[in-house]
Amino acid sequence: MNNNVTDKIVVITGASSGLGAEAARHLAGLGGTVVLGARREDRIKTLADSILAKGGKALAIETDVTDRASVQKLVDTAVKTYGRIDVLLNNAGVMPLSPLEKLRVDEWDLMIDVNIKGVLYGIAAALPHMKAQKSGHIINVSSVAGHRVLENSAVYSATKFAVRALSEGLRGEVKPYNMRTTVISPGAVQSELLNGIHDEATAEQLQKFVPNIAIGADSFARCVAFAINQPEDVDINEILFRPTRQQI
Repeated sequence: MNNNVTDKIVVITGASSGLGAEAARHLAGLGGTVVLGARREDRIKTLADSILAKGGKALAIETDVTDRASVQKLVDTAVKTYGRIDVLLNNAGVMPLSPLEKLRVDEWDLMIDVNIKGVLYGIAAALPHMKAQKSGHIINVSSVAGHRVLENSAVYSATKFAVRALSEGLRGEVKPYNMRTTVISPGAVQSELLNGIHDEATAEQLQKFVPNIAIGADSFARCVAFAINQPEDVDINEILFRPTRQQI
């Protein structure tokens, strides 16, 4: 298969660690130009510098996906700098799991703001550019929890089910513009998501088994590259993957 990642302009949210950072490294290694967005500016600048040092192309832009203007700035800067946007990877996400009865409403709001509204803000920023250029690829990140409701994951699962619904709706709407859409649903993959669980009982429960089965973030990066790398007439709409040892 030809390497269709080469020379693609790829905007990535949540690029400061985990899945987003590894996707950035992998795509840059395949010849793509990566535009890195995240709140932790120091982290994405360090990542961009490491990519540049290896001969790749990268640009870091501080971005808060809960702020529509910030996401718009990320995408518009990419287009202004490189002339277009070929791929948007809506990767930013949070997972502060807890039982509903704990009423951690602020965490519910955060998941809605990042996991749903952040994806919508990315679509709102990229779609006009992609329509105008009659090409583009939007990749949204869901989860295994977007296919089934796991213990203490009611709100998180609701946000990830929403990402799948948004992705399918988007897929049908963008056909006149020669665009592609993909939703990727990872299982247990090494990332910082567990660090965001502040309910002690839930965190303790997950720490007992997730680190023992989680696979590297490079597994996600390869899925992203696989979807992008298809010929332009092939649209990979959904990828669901887990560690071989993961039962749920």
